[in-house]
Amino acid sequence: MTEIKLLIIDDDEGFCRILKRRLEQHDIDVAVAHSASQALSAGDEFDVVLLDMMLGNDNGLSLIEPITRHIQPKHLIVLTGYASIATTVEAMKRGATDYLTKPVGTSELLSRIRGEEVDTDVSETQRLSPSQIEWEHIQRALHDNDGNISKTARDLGMHRRTLQRKLAKRSPH
Repeated sequence: MTEIKLLIIDDDEGFCRILKRRLEQHDIDVAVAHSASQALSAGDEFDVVLLDMMLGNDNGLSLIEPITRHIQPKHLIVLTGYASIATTVEAMKRGATDYLTKPVGTSELLSRIRGEEVDTDVSETQRLSPSQIEWEHIQRALHDNDGNISKTARDLGMHRRTLQRKLAKRSPH
């Protein structure tokens, strides 16, 4: 089996240390970058890139295109603390090949890294809860309004502070 070269781009140093240790036990050569500049100077010989959606002051989505242009990985997997349909679609449009929500199990992550088929029957049959549907609707409206909270609140027919509270309550931080 050929060794896979993987780059983790995540600002959480503890998470990176643990993930690196877990993946190296499975014959994966792991490098780590904690910022966009570190990622773009890490070299260009990676088979897979794991990109965190929230990278300090940078948005992982804005890094997808420069990373795919510079590194040209076979797989670019976006990791996030809380996924939404809007950000998943946007990540795929920009060039991501996969999208995973933290925490992710080692076996599932290894399957995705290796490009193996993943059984999605279980997740496809699960229904969204009302709060998940609301979150998805808010995320879509935010995306359509380029992140403008005031305009999004007006479009959703709610007070700006109410929207801010809902976003803070479900925030990945």
